[in-house]
Amino acid sequence: MRRAWWIGLGLLFMALPACGQTDLAGVIDIHVHSDPDSQPRSIDAIDLAKLAKQRGMRGLVLKNHYESTAALAYVVRKEVPGIEIFGGIDLNRSVGGMNPAAIERMVLMKGGWGKVVWMPTFDNENQVKASKENRPFISISKNGKLLPEVEEVIRLVAKHQLTLETGHSSAEDGLMIVHAARQAGVQHVVVTHAMADPIRMTIPQMQQTAREGAYIEFVYGATLPANNGAPAELKMSDYAKAIRAVGPQSCILSSDLGQPGRPLHPDGMAQFFQALRTEGISQADIDLMSKTNPARALGLR
Repeated sequence: MRRAWWIGLGLLFMALPACGQTDLAGVIDIHVHSDPDSQPRSIDAIDLAKLAKQRGMRGLVLKNHYESTAALAYVVRKEVPGIEIFGGIDLNRSVGGMNPAAIERMVLMKGGWGKVVWMPTFDNENQVKASKENRPFISISKNGKLLPEVEEVIRLVAKHQLTLETGHSSAEDGLMIVHAARQAGVQHVVVTHAMADPIRMTIPQMQQTAREGAYIEFVYGATLPANNGAPAELKMSDYAKAIRAVGPQSCILSSDLGQPGRPLHPDGMAQFFQALRTEGISQADIDLMSKTNPARALGLR
């Protein structure tokens, strides 16, 4: 019932002459959760692609924490032509962790729409320890150095000209990942929701990664209250301050939506842009961070 309500709300937004409709022309959301998934989601990838296309969006990157979305991207593109859909692989335990074979298979998937490799998210050592969980995890570094298997993944990303994201790695590990990626020849690096838990990069750390050529991702979801009533992690004013300090040329805006009870992705993006405008961020800079930079991060023109 809740999912149907949000889909209906999305259709209502489409029927209204809202400013968000114009604002979304050409937008690429690089952080999209949708069904099918092993976690509850508010909308499936095909319905979302239809909605995003109707709102004028250029593209979506489908993210699943536990399996590759390259095949799903192929199917969605076939069902919803006219919008660019990409997938990727998140290196959690369900795909073997730092597993070169999983990346190679994603690259071979028909269509070639598997573009992104995320370092581990929920199985990342940083996430497991931050959540105070007692379960197996995937380490990124030891004694201040990246592990050999992490360096091997980075080399594979460079070899296949993929986009590398830092996942839920700690701020310190993220800095090392960005540095190693640049040394290995990776052309496109994104620091995944850098300010949100459990990463919590400081502004100086974000500035450092930006100087090395990485994009800093800011997600709308982190500014929304949790479904359990817990307050939002971050305020829009925090984002505006960081964007000004880092520079919009090094920032990406995305939704990180798809959870039940939250706005659908296009609506969330429109709300995100309006909130940033209220904080004094110009429409030109919003366009740069939501259209131009995501396209560059995916190696698009």
